Amino acid sequence: MKNARIPRRYAHCELSNFEIHTDTQRAAHQKSVRLVDQFPVVEKGLLFYGDAGVGKTHLAVALMREAIIRKGARAVFYEVRELLKLVRDTYRDSTEMSELDVLKPVFEADLLVLDDLGAEKKSDWVDETVGLVVNTRYSERRLTVLTTNLRDVENTEPTSFAFHLGLRTRSRLKEMCDWLPIDAVDAREVPRYPTAADIEKWEATSPASPKNRRGSSSHGNRDQGTLPSRAGSQAKAQLRKRENDGKADLKWPGGRAGSR
Repeated sequence: MKNARIPRRYAHCELSNFEIHTDTQRAAHQKSVRLVDQFPVVEKGLLFYGDAGVGKTHLAVALMREAIIRKGARAVFYEVRELLKLVRDTYRDSTEMSELDVLKPVFEADLLVLDDLGAEKKSDWVDETVGLVVNTRYSERRLTVLTTNLRDVENTEPTSFAFHLGLRTRSRLKEMCDWLPIDAVDAREVPRYPTAADIEKWEATSPASPKNRRGSSSHGNRDQGTLPSRAGSQAKAQLRKRENDGKADLKWPGGRAGSR
């Protein structure tokens, strides 16, 4: 458990104390319980996607803790931006660590939790690094659980899986994981065990409420509002370029670390 790198904020997370208010939360919880029960004979990991505060990280950490305690799993947690920063830091002359020192536990863990996929700033180096992690675990058939605010919508939407991660990585994740949407109130904006009145107030007043974001975008991009008219064409151009590049999964242009 000490080597699992669970952040202190999530140290309390258990499957038994996960609050369930919606059908999607119930389905995600049931899948999490089943994964732990069947571990290590599990064919697919899980990918939780949805808005902030709906319990994605809680479930990911909770099933990870259960797998460690009950099944003796070698598991590790990384927030994606933190992992990328650790890899970047290995390029400094003053450090004695290499990329492999950082990534070996990520590649070899029985269970890897990657939190907040898609929150990282996009660049070619980021694409290739995230792609390498996903492809390595895909090739070795290692169990991976991910959380993200990305949506599986039109390929040219900047918050879509295809645009942000590329079609190759999206395809691997489709095969590696069961994709589970989670819809609920933002637990950070309401009291614990919210009443119907609390939920109604959140739906009416919170900027994060789907009711208050409805109509902000015609392509399902609920999180970013309406894009400038030129954004769509820029997105399409970038996506076409990435699809035509045909980059190998295992390219590792270390010298471009931190490129924008």
